[in-house]
Amino acid sequence: MSRNECLHAASDRSADMLYATGMSFTDPVFWFRKGSRTYLLASPLEIGRARRQARVTHVVDQALWRRRLERRTEPLTGRRPDLVEIGTAVLQDKGVDAVEVPEDFPVRTADALRAAGVAVTWRRAPFFVERMHKRPDELAGIRAAQAATERSLERALTILREATVRGGWLRWGGERVTAELLRREIHVSLLADGCIGRHTIVAVGDQCVDPHDIGSGPVRSGQPIIFDIFPRHTESGYFADMTRTVVRGKPSKRLREIYAAVEAGQQYAFDRIHADCDAEAIHHGIRALFDETGFPTGPVNGRNQGFFHGTGHGVGLDIHEPPSFGPRPSRLPEGAVVTVEPGLYYEHVGGVRLEDMVLVTKDGCENLTGFRKSLTLDVE
Repeated sequence: MSRNECLHAASDRSADMLYATGMSFTDPVFWFRKGSRTYLLASPLEIGRARRQARVTHVVDQALWRRRLERRTEPLTGRRPDLVEIGTAVLQDKGVDAVEVPEDFPVRTADALRAAGVAVTWRRAPFFVERMHKRPDELAGIRAAQAATERSLERALTILREATVRGGWLRWGGERVTAELLRREIHVSLLADGCIGRHTIVAVGDQCVDPHDIGSGPVRSGQPIIFDIFPRHTESGYFADMTRTVVRGKPSKRLREIYAAVEAGQQYAFDRIHADCDAEAIHHGIRALFDETGFPTGPVNGRNQGFFHGTGHGVGLDIHEPPSFGPRPSRLPEGAVVTVEPGLYYEHVGGVRLEDMVLVTKDGCENLTGFRKSLTLDVE
């Protein structure tokens, strides 16, 4: 379908711009589509790289257009035309009289386009629906990020195995093992592997009951530790996402039962995912399975407990992107990469979450996560 679209953003902060151009830009750039043709306005600093790398049909010389506009406007305004004015002029020159833009399109740019007679309408996310279907090169970026994720978790688990237990607390390398120490070692490993980790979760004990508590403080033997690692591959821009729950020492009987239930819930999803499957029904099926096995969901003393988040989400140039996989109507398209991350959380017991990424295929799904699942660690 022929369509006119427009973006004005830095691809380092806009997944849509990165997807449209295939290039990383730290400063905002201007991109638009007219029918089957795509245009990128490139500055003198970027035009050579853009002509070699940009995934567009036309690279427009921003400096050339600035000189053209200066001859018309600078004597009147006393200043040089900026990117908004240049982009507006190029759109007019190409005969574009209407564009669709994403929800986060800059207000000033939209106002300038409308003032120039270009109709602007916003489109609800996902702006590029095709982002849900991952190309081979996109899958390569996700696989690279996932490989780094698995190596970084192995580093953290090695520290837990090597740690000694003194008075119930773990010590390693002459210092007490903390969530901060484990997170630091994970991030160093990721950086060496060409990835950036941010907000990595290393939650300990009751911190695990809050799924987004990044964790802090010392680690005690027998406590659950939730590792949720979701780095971005710097070369491609694609994310991975993986969660494991482990205990150094002897877990409680109740925690072992919770872990087995979460594993069963994850397998329930694996067995039912395929192209165009009903994601909402799978989510509610996991909830029902947990209820049937004695793990209900609901508030206790004013705090949510049980399984109170979605089953998963899409992963790509954003860590959370369509399709959704939870309590709202949604279907999983073929070629999408989604997480499967059921969890159970109970105060004074802790929490368990397991998360793998899968590629949705015509008849099932391919698990992109190879890291083992085990609640306890083998310690000599």
